[in-house]
Amino acid sequence: MSFKTFKGGVHPGHFKSATEKKPVVPAKPPTVAIIPMSQHIGAPCEPLVAVGDEVKVGQKVGDSKGFVSAPVHSSVSGKVVKIDMCNHPLGRPVQAVFIENDFQDTWHEDVKPNDDWKNLGVDDLKKIIREAGIVGMGGATFPTHVKVSPPPDQKIDYVLINAAECEPYLTSDHRAMLERPEDVVIGLQTVMKVVNAPKGYIGIEDNKPDAVEAMKKAAEGIDNIEVHALHTKYPQGAEKQLISVFTGREVPSGGLPSMVGCVVQNVGTCIAISEAIRLGKPLIERNVTITGSGINEPKNMLVRVGTPMEEVIEQCGGFKPNIRKMILGGPMMGLAQSGPENQPVIKGTSGILCLTDAEVTLDEIRPCIKCAKCVEVCPVSIMPLFIGGSVEHGMYDKAEAFNAMDCIECGCCTYICPAKRPLVQWIRMAKGDIAAKRRK
Repeated sequence: MSFKTFKGGVHPGHFKSATEKKPVVPAKPPTVAIIPMSQHIGAPCEPLVAVGDEVKVGQKVGDSKGFVSAPVHSSVSGKVVKIDMCNHPLGRPVQAVFIENDFQDTWHEDVKPNDDWKNLGVDDLKKIIREAGIVGMGGATFPTHVKVSPPPDQKIDYVLINAAECEPYLTSDHRAMLERPEDVVIGLQTVMKVVNAPKGYIGIEDNKPDAVEAMKKAAEGIDNIEVHALHTKYPQGAEKQLISVFTGREVPSGGLPSMVGCVVQNVGTCIAISEAIRLGKPLIERNVTITGSGINEPKNMLVRVGTPMEEVIEQCGGFKPNIRKMILGGPMMGLAQSGPENQPVIKGTSGILCLTDAEVTLDEIRPCIKCAKCVEVCPVSIMPLFIGGSVEHGMYDKAEAFNAMDCIECGCCTYICPAKRPLVQWIRMAKGDIAAKRRK
């Protein structure tokens, strides 16, 4: 079976060799876990604990009554020593619970295996996914219980697993497929059961043949799950592009995958679902790739949520002297940070990318030359040059008219622009302004 590729896209260098063959190793637990109350898209949580409380591993320490929200849990056992603000990858401080680790790893009584997990009903599975605080771990952090609850009139035909890992540098999903393929399949089967989908696909870029083989072996004998190698092209793992490649269906402007009968999940999310239903374990840790020429010992690590990034970087030998830039996630869609201080690993932290002076240049922004390269590579068929030009002159209404909200922020336009115009950054500004107006 051969799938068509999607329109547009680019071929950035991979830069994965530093970590792609390194197994995931557990990071040391934090001395003080910083658990932000907002680790997802949607309503932030309110603390369920107070300063001085003793907590256990897996205990819920924050929750919200909002449907589009997910609870947060302690990743250590110990004492709550502070409830205060901490830094967040989005650049705005958020409230967090600070827990001093007693290093006893005492698990909460609610965390216990379920020997009968194969016979759980749909409602029970949804409840477990919600209570485990599972969110999209590809970086979007959309609450998973919401994603697996499409409107009743939208029949789901396919569950697609984004296993492409098309971002340069990142290898945490690649290693997860090599080391835990059975959990990925269990997670996929669970989502298929919850949304009553008859077919599941796992899509992996064809530059990871070992992961393709591992996943095929894990899915062997399961008739309604197929594993396929896809063209290596960025952004192969984007939700709408994956749907287009596998099904030929196009998600309408402003629409959701469920409107075309699809649900898309990430590799890490599937593993979290498997652990939640089998072991009763909430989402308290995740695979993180720490890499780039600005770090002394690049690694793939299993890091507890709430671990300060400074401690993670220290376990990788620290920064090199010529470190210039730190990005959370990949270089295409990740977010540049001012530094690791007072900032913990959260559920959406797929990578910590450290770049040196030699890799970071400040280019002069030149006038658009109307070459249309940004239009050619745009995978969602919008016109970044016009949106960027509108934002440059403060005309946000005009940017909205050019469908700025359809942008998936993949960064292909900025990558390809010969005039070095920060198109995706301008489009993000437009989307923020438009969203703020719509909320009024």
